[in-house]
Amino acid sequence: MKAFLVQAALVAFAAGTPLTADAQTAEKWPSRSVRIIVPFPAGGSTDIAARLVGGHLSHALGQPFFVDNRSGANGIIGMDAVAKSTADGYTVLVTADAVASNPHVYKVEHDPLKDLAPVIQLSRQPLVLAAHPSLGANTLPELIALAKKQPGLRYATGSGYGSSQHMVGQWFAKLAGIELEQVGYRGGGQAINDLVAGHVKLGCLGSTPLIPHYQAGNLRLLVQTTAARSQSLPNVPTFQEAGFPGLVLDQWLGVLVPAGTAAAIIGRLNAEIDKALVDPAIRAKLLEAAQDPVGGTAEAFGRRMREDFDKYGRLVKELDIKIK
Repeated sequence: MKAFLVQAALVAFAAGTPLTADAQTAEKWPSRSVRIIVPFPAGGSTDIAARLVGGHLSHALGQPFFVDNRSGANGIIGMDAVAKSTADGYTVLVTADAVASNPHVYKVEHDPLKDLAPVIQLSRQPLVLAAHPSLGANTLPELIALAKKQPGLRYATGSGYGSSQHMVGQWFAKLAGIELEQVGYRGGGQAINDLVAGHVKLGCLGSTPLIPHYQAGNLRLLVQTTAARSQSLPNVPTFQEAGFPGLVLDQWLGVLVPAGTAAAIIGRLNAEIDKALVDPAIRAKLLEAAQDPVGGTAEAFGRRMREDFDKYGRLVKELDIKIK
């Protein structure tokens, strides 16, 4: 901790800015419990990662880090709550990449690039096309053939209109020359429950909560969206392997705080979470859930957010997804 504060002091001195208050704030923080807002329901990928990180932070920093699930409006309710919170380090957002896509699709009251400050990227995971056995499609070519006979085949997503899951479904449909209709749920857990029950036969979802059902034989995983096969899904082909070389997208999870939060607090959060992501037990749990740990600097995560913000903007136009 002392080494971190000395380094921060040297940076601030070189920039000609006072650091004393910032350093003192970070040294005293946290002096009470910290709220981790997850803008999606319990049981999904984001919630699982947030609870792992929160447990580590509680132990490492000596104060409770508790998860507050504030779902709704494709995560906008929870994201907006953090963007409007006091920038004192006691409200933290753990979210998926919907934070970068929402502004292109919905009228949101915050700008994620201005009103939120990046802390660290937690992980990346593939999105997966999953099928109920009764659908009768065990491979991507079989799905395409079936969809051509059944225009408007419905697919479940764990997030709403304009999310990465929605976009991947429509992107695939456009390239394959088929018609798919999204059924958006408020969270991955709800979507998977209906998928496993056979109420909806196809889903485009984050891989994490799908793994147990795949291993139990309740679902077929047809294809994943990353450039290379995930370590946790070595037997599931990628879209590139299946003949769709441009269809690459990994869903990330990351940590943000309200803009204006002291740099020293962001630095402490980044350092502690980075430690968590190299902890063998936490890494194993993330990998079991098909989430590849990432970590790194706040600046690197900020660049990733900007890149995906721009990418989703292009996809919204190309797929003719209307603003709601």
